[in-house]
Amino acid sequence: KNLNLKNGPNDVIFSVTTQYQGTCRCEGTIYLWNWDDKVIISDIDGTITRSDTLGHILPTLGKDWTHQGIAKLYHKVSQNGYKFLYCSARAIGMADMTRGYLHWVNERGTVLPQGPVLLSPSSLFSAFHREVIEKKPEKFKVQCLTDIKHLFHPNTEPFYAAFGNRAADVYSYKQVGVSLNRIFTVNPKGELIQEHAKTNISSYGRLCEVVDH
Repeated sequence: KNLNLKNGPNDVIFSVTTQYQGTCRCEGTIYLWNWDDKVIISDIDGTITRSDTLGHILPTLGKDWTHQGIAKLYHKVSQNGYKFLYCSARAIGMADMTRGYLHWVNERGTVLPQGPVLLSPSSLFSAFHREVIEKKPEKFKVQCLTDIKHLFHPNTEPFYAAFGNRAADVYSYKQVGVSLNRIFTVNPKGELIQEHAKTNISSYGRLCEVVDH
């Protein structure tokens, strides 16, 4: 209340002044949402990008490695009043690069909806270790999404639907109360599978056509 936040994103700067280093500034965004908002969770690597690893290397080389139709779909969903939350097991050190990539995605003038980007508060090495060596990215996701869920009213289910690309994502989303028929996983070919009826294969583009229903 004291910050006079307005609905949606609010830019903030946190600054610390020390005798030796002068003033250090950290910029960020605080999102103000309503207690009854419906939230869509989206993974980034392999879900928005077509590949888990190439997805964050190629855009830096100017190559587009984004799934077709995703910006249009997410844009239409957000126009229908849903909020977007981007959650990735990437390390916090990749925050600028990740936000830069999400802003960069552009499908003939349609961009991804704005939303908080939640990354693992660990170093690049330990995030890599958890994801590649232990193969347990869900550890961070479940914890992170549970914290977000606790910001809402105890008896509400803020998470309406979720997009991912691995079994670990499905597990994480189920743990925080997303209903199976609204969990979608995408493969590198861009085929979208609804977890509730695995034979039902769609795509971001086709889902876009029925999004209002």
